Amino acid sequence: MSLQIYIRPIGFAPGPQAEHGNAVRLAGGMMYASRFAVILRREGRTQERWLASPDKMAEVLGQLPDTVGAEAEAQWANLTLAHPPLELGPRTVRLDQPQVMGILNVTPDSFSDGGRFLDDREAGRAHAAAMVEAGAAILDVGGESTRPGAKAVWEGDEIERVVPAIEACAAMGAAVSVDTRKASVMEAALDAGAHLVNDVSGLTHDPRSAEVVAKAECPVVIMHTPNSGDNLHDGGGHGDAMFEVFDILRARRDAALAAGIEARNIILDPGIGFGKSLSDSLSLINTLPMFHALGHPLLLGASRKRVVGALDNEAPADDRLGGSLALAIAGMNAGAQILRVHDVRETVQARNVWRGLRDQALTDFSDLPA
Repeated sequence: MSLQIYIRPIGFAPGPQAEHGNAVRLAGGMMYASRFAVILRREGRTQERWLASPDKMAEVLGQLPDTVGAEAEAQWANLTLAHPPLELGPRTVRLDQPQVMGILNVTPDSFSDGGRFLDDREAGRAHAAAMVEAGAAILDVGGESTRPGAKAVWEGDEIERVVPAIEACAAMGAAVSVDTRKASVMEAALDAGAHLVNDVSGLTHDPRSAEVVAKAECPVVIMHTPNSGDNLHDGGGHGDAMFEVFDILRARRDAALAAGIEARNIILDPGIGFGKSLSDSLSLINTLPMFHALGHPLLLGASRKRVVGALDNEAPADDRLGGSLALAIAGMNAGAQILRVHDVRETVQARNVWRGLRDQALTDFSDLPA
């Protein structure tokens, strides 16, 4: 019978000194974890669960069945793995603090700002420049809406939408990502100056996508969605969202490695809202620290998502700033390295204040004996 192991951080400290050194730096970032749940599952059901602090982890891992021992050791090592910076053209994006990725939609039917920057390219350039000035580390350009019910876009049309926007963003010295699931669009975007591929299908929609990314040797965001077809929201209904999404992301990561994509170029995204219920999305955000055990930087894309409207009397997409900031802060507290957002200035300000709190806590020894 199949056994699976998971190590989930469940207790956090403002700094290692608060736990007399008995805390680990989560994924090389600004959060420190001091308590962990080691979860053993068999055929999709939890069999045993141990709680451990860092100094007791070796003892707990030593009790595990041999079939999951190596995986548990790898997850424990990954939870403390510091990730190298992303080298994106002229920009170096460090991953030792949360970074903000600004969204630039050049689509007629985006759920948030459909048509605004497709019909007026000057407005799009101005918006991109404003996001960079406000502190966006990366600009994510998308030419196909992935909202529920959106129609698939022919790749030629998508290329015509994204290439001018990417060229404009690259010309201003920005680090540029292309949000697409089509290999031909990836190729055109990379030729136009994009530095990163953000594939909402997790490299499953187009059989050539992994080959394109591997050949380009560029970073790629592998997102979880339950369906690789045209409707990315079909096939949801997760029984235990955090375990199922963890397992699928691990499998898609392994497929990317097998295709020749280097581990250092892989970023993982749990896909908030894609084929997931409100409960699923909330569970994934609450358990996001566990995904560091996969050993790659994490991207959280929850800005203006349905989860905010569902919790706030169906607030429309353009009235979800407060909820989006709450989710961004939850992502920071989970150690997420990249936050994909619409409202860059507000999120950067929240990040800067959050970082100030973390810096102060890390250097505060006032309650310890002299």
